[in-house]
Amino acid sequence: MRLLISQLEIRQPPALVVIPSHPASQPQLQIEISIAQQRLWLRDGERTLMDCPISSAANGCGSEEGSHKTPLGKFRIAEKFGGDDVPDTIFKGRVAVGKWDGSRSGDDLILSRILWLDGLEEHNANTKDRYIYIHGTNHEELIGQPASCGCIRMNNADIVELYALTPVDTRVSIC
Repeated sequence: MRLLISQLEIRQPPALVVIPSHPASQPQLQIEISIAQQRLWLRDGERTLMDCPISSAANGCGSEEGSHKTPLGKFRIAEKFGGDDVPDTIFKGRVAVGKWDGSRSGDDLILSRILWLDGLEEHNANTKDRYIYIHGTNHEELIGQPASCGCIRMNNADIVELYALTPVDTRVSIC
């Protein structure tokens, strides 16, 4: 028995094309908060996406448990709440419990959206356990001056926008 191979074609498998991920092309989102200026900036690398007033703690800065002070240093957004809720939603324990009617009240309501911070440094490692958030407020008239109980308060329209632009793990710097 005779086997005749008239033509033998050897094909190479197609080359695997790997497109490298370039860090420069990835968003480099960071939130920067200045206590002295009572301002927040959302930056994508060198580009400023947001620049808005905030309100930090009336008791000043610090990381002590129960101090009602705003912690300083480097953080990350650990969790987000409120993305499916309407602006002016009231949160208690990060659960939506109703809609704020706009009435003046002495209560310090957490409204609209919550960005829960986690401290990345030894001196602020208790930040998440202290329930320090960036959130909306029913005291928008106090935005621009220290007036919170430790969190970073924002105008409700601003926190809704910030929430939409920032994923979990976005880095936050408070100084």
